[in-house]
Amino acid sequence: MSARYVSLDRVRGLKALRRSSAPEAPTGGGQSFLPDDGGESPSHTKTMNYDPERLSRILGATPKTNEYGDYLSVRCWCAHPPRYSPDLCALRLLVPEAPDEVADPDEWLFLDTETTGLAGGSGTYAFLVGLAWWDGGGLEIEQFFMREYSEERSMLFALRERIAEHPVLVTFNGKSFDWPLLETRYRMSRKISVPTLRAHLDFLHPARSLWRLRLGSVRLSELERHVLGWDRGADVLSGQIPQIYFDYLRGGRPERLVPVLNHNQMDLRGLAALSSRILCSLGDAENSGLDGLELFGVSRICEKRGERRRARTLYEKSIASILPAETDRAARRSLARLAKREGDFDLACELWNGALGNSRHGYEAYEQLAIYYEHKARDSEQALQVVRQAVDELRRAIQTGDIAPGAYREIKTRFDRRMLRLERKNRRPLLDAMAIHAQT
Repeated sequence: MSARYVSLDRVRGLKALRRSSAPEAPTGGGQSFLPDDGGESPSHTKTMNYDPERLSRILGATPKTNEYGDYLSVRCWCAHPPRYSPDLCALRLLVPEAPDEVADPDEWLFLDTETTGLAGGSGTYAFLVGLAWWDGGGLEIEQFFMREYSEERSMLFALRERIAEHPVLVTFNGKSFDWPLLETRYRMSRKISVPTLRAHLDFLHPARSLWRLRLGSVRLSELERHVLGWDRGADVLSGQIPQIYFDYLRGGRPERLVPVLNHNQMDLRGLAALSSRILCSLGDAENSGLDGLELFGVSRICEKRGERRRARTLYEKSIASILPAETDRAARRSLARLAKREGDFDLACELWNGALGNSRHGYEAYEQLAIYYEHKARDSEQALQVVRQAVDELRRAIQTGDIAPGAYREIKTRFDRRMLRLERKNRRPLLDAMAIHAQT
């Protein structure tokens, strides 16, 4: 989506927050305060009648009060997914500097928000904050709902209390969206300080490493279906949620909010189950029955965190399985790189020789072989022969149109420089021998 359309969506959302109209069926005397000019003070509000008891009944919610005012709380308990005790070594692959307490499941707080816009920014509100934590062998879910603008501070204060009880935050894309948005709302409240987290675990990036190559999309609902084997059934689309809330603020039927809360609950349950699945995979990938693509994903995570020996083992296992051609080349390239670092040049050369050809990895393999023969094997003649093979491959590729002109020029320039240096190096012994012969 272009920046222009994102901006228009944000403007429409703010306008919706400013408007007020009579509800479809006013039955009570409650008042809802909506921002009139985007200011932070409740004095800049317009009022709208609504029936708070009916809203609570429809949502299955309980009104709550703290020192900053009122908000709604919806709670439920789920036996599935069951409580999971994570492995500290697996967690360290995600958060290397995390304290030992991160492995205590009682410290975890799953978080997912529903907001007035998907672009973020200071004009976006989190009107529904979904939380979950392990309790009684299952998952306790609590949702804070902001019925009106004036309830934001009380909701933020309630969230702060929950984080104090469970200071390890667990999200899916929350490091990029949910938590920065909430930090902004805390700062704009000017009353409540940003809660202190002991650690923040986000499972979007490990999910991408494990399943993006197989699934393409790593939306939570897709991962539930294809990885966890869940079917959500009827579910509201995320892109529709801001408009549903705006319609409610204008006096629309509150029944339309029920699917939004259900969607948020399913996101929390999916996040809890997916976190267990990912950590099981990271903790015991060698024996957990992962397919080749999943093994490749764990290998990349291990290599990134410096666990090279384990990464090498897992790359070898992934190559031994059936991988798509491009992924197989990437796995062999990574394995060759690790073998080179460990001084296993027999394996590295075997992998490089198997990768030669007209491709990005193929030309890199030519280059790595030339480097090996020149600097390790001390055989500059063989290194020169490899470079000439690479230049011949390039020439054939450009003649048949199998390589783009820009890529051809860049790679050929690199090999031409190496060839020129090797030719000078190979001529030097001959010139030295001729000079000695002339002297005698």
